[in-house]
Amino acid sequence: MLGTKLAFSTSYHLQTDDLAERMIQKMEDIIRRFCAYGVEYKDHEGYTHDWVTLLPTVQLAYSTGQHSTTGKSPSLVEKGWNPLLPVNHLKTIF
Repeated sequence: MLGTKLAFSTSYHLQTDDLAERMIQKMEDIIRRFCAYGVEYKDHEGYTHDWVTLLPTVQLAYSTGQHSTTGKSPSLVEKGWNPLLPVNHLKTIF
């Protein structure tokens, strides 16, 4: 009726679930460290943000960081390029 099709898959697929679990575990570790130190982030307007509002920043840091297994960032492996960060602009100025 709506053009949908029912597809079945296994409830646990080690190869794909293991990769996702590793990333989730790493993100949890980063957030746990952030919360353990009670760090609060203030933006340029002085507003305080908690860990929930910093999740995109944590994701960006994880995606652009070089990993020991591949020697490349996940963003570079997945997309073929890394997003430009403010620090990249500083390198070209100095």
